[in-house]
Amino acid sequence: QVQLVESGGGSVQAGGSLRLSCAASEYTYCMGWFRQAPGQERERVATIYTNTEGKFYADSVKSRFTISRSRANVKNTAILQMNSLKPEDDAMYYCAAKIGGGSCDTSGRIDYWGKGTMVTIST
Repeated sequence: QVQLVESGGGSVQAGGSLRLSCAASEYTYCMGWFRQAPGQERERVATIYTNTEGKFYADSVKSRFTISRSRANVKNTAILQMNSLKPEDDAMYYCAAKIGGGSCDTSGRIDYWGKGTMVTIST
């Protein structure tokens, strides 16, 4: 059972920045972040693959968000730096991890989820 511990999130004005971090208790094939706004489906924001460092970004966040990994202290940590935040980024953000092969492209393929952290954008 992989444990995902999230940190970061909170409230910020439009145009501001936030940083999300997710530490996994063991190796993951890929990690990343999905988000879900009220009444909407959960959507992939950004994911990164451990072996290739391949990254994916949703079109809506390209050039504003950056995902990276840290293996300090033998923990697998995914970091999402979010800049130039917009009201449409307002959502609950969930850390996601997959331990087997395949793809992290949809929520149905994810093996483990974090509890979620709220990102609130004010105007």
